[in-house]
Amino acid sequence: MNRNAVTPSPHPGCDIYYDGACPLCRAEMDFYRRIGTRARFHDLTADAEAPAGVCRADALARFHVTDAEGRVRSGARAFAELWKASPGGWRILGHVVAVPPFVWIGEVVYRLFLRVRPRLQRLYRRRPGVDH
Repeated sequence: MNRNAVTPSPHPGCDIYYDGACPLCRAEMDFYRRIGTRARFHDLTADAEAPAGVCRADALARFHVTDAEGRVRSGARAFAELWKASPGGWRILGHVVAVPPFVWIGEVVYRLFLRVRPRLQRLYRRRPGVDH
């Protein structure tokens, strides 16, 4: 997969900023590209700039999206925007997750994921055929 700093889409619904050095993040963003998510994907490890108002370290530590109106979202709200820009059931899920109490629950789950992310990355890297 091409790891350019920015992968444009013909009709971007949002800008997605992700840690391209993370094999989990890279695989997930490749999935969203394949299904036709309307977004521009910015690999922060390939010299893409962080979203406005967010330092690079914070952008690498936590998932960020700039929505169609230019608002920066992170965590569960960022995933809701990503899913809204994705086709089919993902779009519906994005609209559901964007509202309380679902966005609050999603944020708790996301924060738990961030705690185990380093261990999951190590496990993922050990899989055969994974690009290190």
